[in-house]
Amino acid sequence: MMAAIFFAAVLLLSVESTRVSGRQASNLQRNALPQVFQVDDIPHSLNVSSCPGYTLSGLEETRTGLTAHLNLAGAVCNAFGKDVGDLTLEVTYDSETRLHVNIFDTANSHFTVPESVVSLPSVPQTIHKNDSDLVFNYEPSPFAFWVTRRSEPDAQPLFDTRKSSLPMTPIPPVIATDNSTALDGFPIVFEDQYLQLTSALPLDANVYGLGEVVASSGFRRDAGTNGGTGTIQTMWARDDADPIDRNIYGSHPIYMEHRFDSSTHTSQSHGVFLYSASGSDILLLTPPSSNVSLIEYRLLGGTLDFYFFSGPSPQKVVEQYGELVGLPTWQPAFGFGFHLCRWGYLNLNDTKDQVVKMREANIPLEVMWNDIDLYHAFRDFTSDPVSFPAAEMKTFIDELHANYQHYIPIVDAAVAHQVNATDIYDPYTRGAELDVFIKNPNGTEYIGQVWPGYTVFPDWFAKDTQQYWTEALRNWSQSGIDFSGVWLDMNEASSFCEGSCGTDANLSNTSPPFLLPGDPGMPITDYPEGGNITVNGTLTFGADGSTSSSLSKRGIGAGRQTGINLNVPPYTIHNGFGPLSVHTIATNATHAGDFVELDVHNMWGLMEEKATHLALLKIQPKKRPFLISRSTFPSTGKWSGHWLGDNFSKWQYMYFSIQGVLQFQLFQIPMVGADTCGFQGNTDEELCNRWMQLSAFVPFYRNHNQRGALSQEPYRWDSVANATRTAIAVRYALLPYWYTLFANSSLFGAPPVRALFFEFPDEPELFAVDRQYLIGRDVLVTPVLTPNVSTVDGIFPGRGLVTWRDWYTHDVVNASIGTNTTLPAPLGHINVHVRDGSAILLHSKPAYTIEETRQGPFSLLVSQAADGYAFGTAYVDDGETVPPTPNATLTFKARKGALSIDTHGSFKIAQKLDTITILGTEKPTRVSVDGKVVKSWQYLDTKQKLSIGDLSVDLNGAVSIAWN
Repeated sequence: MMAAIFFAAVLLLSVESTRVSGRQASNLQRNALPQVFQVDDIPHSLNVSSCPGYTLSGLEETRTGLTAHLNLAGAVCNAFGKDVGDLTLEVTYDSETRLHVNIFDTANSHFTVPESVVSLPSVPQTIHKNDSDLVFNYEPSPFAFWVTRRSEPDAQPLFDTRKSSLPMTPIPPVIATDNSTALDGFPIVFEDQYLQLTSALPLDANVYGLGEVVASSGFRRDAGTNGGTGTIQTMWARDDADPIDRNIYGSHPIYMEHRFDSSTHTSQSHGVFLYSASGSDILLLTPPSSNVSLIEYRLLGGTLDFYFFSGPSPQKVVEQYGELVGLPTWQPAFGFGFHLCRWGYLNLNDTKDQVVKMREANIPLEVMWNDIDLYHAFRDFTSDPVSFPAAEMKTFIDELHANYQHYIPIVDAAVAHQVNATDIYDPYTRGAELDVFIKNPNGTEYIGQVWPGYTVFPDWFAKDTQQYWTEALRNWSQSGIDFSGVWLDMNEASSFCEGSCGTDANLSNTSPPFLLPGDPGMPITDYPEGGNITVNGTLTFGADGSTSSSLSKRGIGAGRQTGINLNVPPYTIHNGFGPLSVHTIATNATHAGDFVELDVHNMWGLMEEKATHLALLKIQPKKRPFLISRSTFPSTGKWSGHWLGDNFSKWQYMYFSIQGVLQFQLFQIPMVGADTCGFQGNTDEELCNRWMQLSAFVPFYRNHNQRGALSQEPYRWDSVANATRTAIAVRYALLPYWYTLFANSSLFGAPPVRALFFEFPDEPELFAVDRQYLIGRDVLVTPVLTPNVSTVDGIFPGRGLVTWRDWYTHDVVNASIGTNTTLPAPLGHINVHVRDGSAILLHSKPAYTIEETRQGPFSLLVSQAADGYAFGTAYVDDGETVPPTPNATLTFKARKGALSIDTHGSFKIAQKLDTITILGTEKPTRVSVDGKVVKSWQYLDTKQKLSIGDLSVDLNGAVSIAWN
C-alpha cells in the first residue's frame, strides 16, 4: 500500500519545518498529547573527541569465555548523553563457528530485546574456547578488541576496534554534504542515549547486507572507494515508497564480508550481527588517503551486543546466522504459485473477473488477493456489505478452493477507533475490553490516523493481545473471508499524523487526510517510463534508451539537536522523514511492561508477524501459515515472508528487485519478491513482459499495482501473456527443486537464491554481480533489465571449468572466460542455464495450479560434468502440514553410464518418474532400468543428449539406470 507517497505530499512542509529545530519537533509533540519527558540539563558536546573510552579490569575466565569490568578511563565527555561509568564485558564462544561479544551496562538499565520477542539459543553447554574458528583478542587500556581466525592469527582481523588500526582523527566530513560524517575520534562510547563503536575493514571491503535498503550501489554496499561516497544505513522502520539509499520498512544490522586473498587466489567470508532494536546509523566509509575502510555503529540506546560468524563460505555465514535467530518457516506448496492483486479491484465482480480472465487466457493463477478495497470503511477484519458481501465472498472463495486455488486478504496494522457509542465494531471494542492497545504516557489510548480515520494500534507486549488477534482473525474467517494466508501491511507501524492526533479530536472524521489515487483530483497520469502505453510486442522505449530515474536519494540527514527526551534524542539518526515520530507511532508512546516506542519501534512488524503466525496455527491447525509482510526484523523468517514494498513501474526498480531478493536471503527471510511490473505509476507492455519473466524465477511471485494506474494483469497484452505462460511453465516444472531448496532453508538455513560468488567464491569478477543470480547451486538466471534490446550480457561462473547448458535447448554455452557473454534475448525470452554436475527432479507436466501440477508425473534432468558426475536431492512431503510430518528425500547420483536413485523416509510418493534426460553423455547401445532393457530412448548427438521416456518408475525405493 502506498500510504507514504500521499503522506509525503501532505506533510512535506511539516517535515521540512521540523528539520529546522528538534526543539520545535518536541513542541509539536507536546501540543499533540500530554507528555512525560526524560530531561537532563547536562550540556552535550556533540563531539566524541574527548571521550576517554574504557579500561578493562577484573577479568575472569569462564567455561565458555570470559567476563570483565569496563570502567570509564577518564573524565566524562557526555557527547550525546550521560556517560555510563560501569560496563560489563561478556565473551562467549557459542560454538566452533559463532563468537558472542556483549558490552552492556552493569546496572542492566539499558533496553535489550526481550526473550519473548526473539528467542536465541541458550548458553552453550559444550566448551569451544579452544576449538572455535574465531578468537577474541583485547587491549586493556584503553579497552579495544579484535577478532581473528584461529587458523590465521596474523592476518588482518575480521573486526578491529583498536585506535592503531583506524585512521588518524579528527577527519572532516567524509561525505561533504553531511557534517555528521566528520569522524572526531574512535573511542568506545556508551551513554544513556548514544553508543558508538568503530572497526577497521580492508580497503574497499566486499560488504553485503545492512538493510532493508534500495541501494544505488547494488547488492555490494558502497564502502566509499572507487568513486563511491560511502553508506549510511539507518535502522528505523519507515513507511516510504522504496526511496533509494534511505531507511525503509525493515531493520537488519547484519553484514557479511567476503575477503579475497590475491596471493592464494582464495576467499573466505564471515558475518557480523549487532543484536539491537535501537534506532541507529551504521556508517560504511573510507576517509581520504586512508589505507583502510571502516564501519561505525551509532546507536540511540541499547547495548553493544555482537555476534560473529566464521563462515568461511558465504552460504555457511547465512546458515550460521539462521542458527542464531531462527530458521525460516516451512512454506506451503501453494505459496510458490502465481499471485495476483491490485489496489483497485473495487468490488467482488472486479475480483472474480480477474480469476475468469486469467483462466480464459490460460495463465496459471494460484492465489487471488484483495487490497483494502475489501474492507468496510477501510476497517480491518471486515468486508464491505455492498461491494464485497460476506456471503458472496464465501461462495467465491469456496469456488477457488474447489479449483485448487487460494485467497489472501490484507490486514493493516492500525485498528479503527470506535466513532461513538452507536458504532458497532468488535475489533475495537473487544481490544479495549482486553486492554491491548498502545497508550500515551498518561495512560490514555494512543490514537493515530490511518485509512479508516482515527485508529489505535495493538500492543504486542500486552498479555491478552495474542488472544485478541486470534479471535479477530478467526471471526473474520468464519464470517466468510476464508483465507489461505494473510498479507500484513503498514506495520512499521504507519500513521498519517504526528503524535496522538486523535486525542480530544472529532473521531467521526473518518476521511483519509489526502486524496486517493484514481479519485478526482488525483489521477495517475504519468506515462510509462519509455513513453509507450502499448507496444504490441515490439520494442519502442524512449529514443535515448535511458533508464535513469528522478527518484535519486535526497540530501542526507537532519542536523544534530540539543535536548534529551524520548522524542528528540541528542544524536539525530538519518531517518528519511527527519524526526522519528513522523509517519509512525510517536517515540514516547508506551507499551505494557513499561516499554517505550523509542526502544521497541523496529520490532512492531516482527511481533505482529509472530502473533499472526501463531493465530493461524490455532485457526487452521497443522496447516503451514502463509504470511507476507512489509516490516521485518531479525527472526521474521521464522514467521513470515516479505515483499519488497511500494516500488515503481520503472526499469531501474526491476533491477533493484534482484538485490532485494538477495538481501533477504542473507536476512534469513527467503520467501521474498517484488510487486511485479511495479506498484506505483503506469507500466508498459515491454517492462511488464520482462518483469513477469524475471519474477517467475524468484521465490514470491505476485503482480500488484496501485489504484488508478493502468491495469497490468498479464492477460492485458498478448506478448506478456505468452511470456508469462512460458515462464510459469518453467517455474512449475522446477517446483520440486524450489521446494527442496526451501526445505533445506527451513532445516539448515541454506539460502534458496544466491549471488554468483556464493557458489564461486574465488572469482573476484563476480563479487559485485547483481544483474544475474543463481537458484540454488544449479540454475543460473540472466534477465533482461534494460529496454529496447534483443540481447543480454551475462557472465558464466567457473572460468571455463564449468559447463553451462541452455535450459530450453540443452545446448552447451560457448562462454567467454571471466567476462560477459552476449546472449540472444528476444522479447518474451529469459535466459536460464543449468550447471553441470546437477541432477534436478522436475514436474514433467506443469498444470494450471500447484496441486494439479503436483498430482502429475515427475521427470529428471541430469547435466553431467566432463567425468560423468552429477548429484542432486529432492525433498517431498504433502506440501501443507506443519513438520514434523511424513517426508521422503530422494538422492540422485550419476557417473559415466550409470545413475542411481535412493529414497529414504516415510512419505509415500504416488507420482511416477516418467522421463529421464541425461546431458553430456556418449551415445549408448543399450539402456536399462533396474536391469530391464528399455527401448523407449533417443539420443541426439549434437547435444550429447540421452532421453529415456515412458518409464513409470516407482520412486519409493532404490532405482538404478544404466547405459552403455
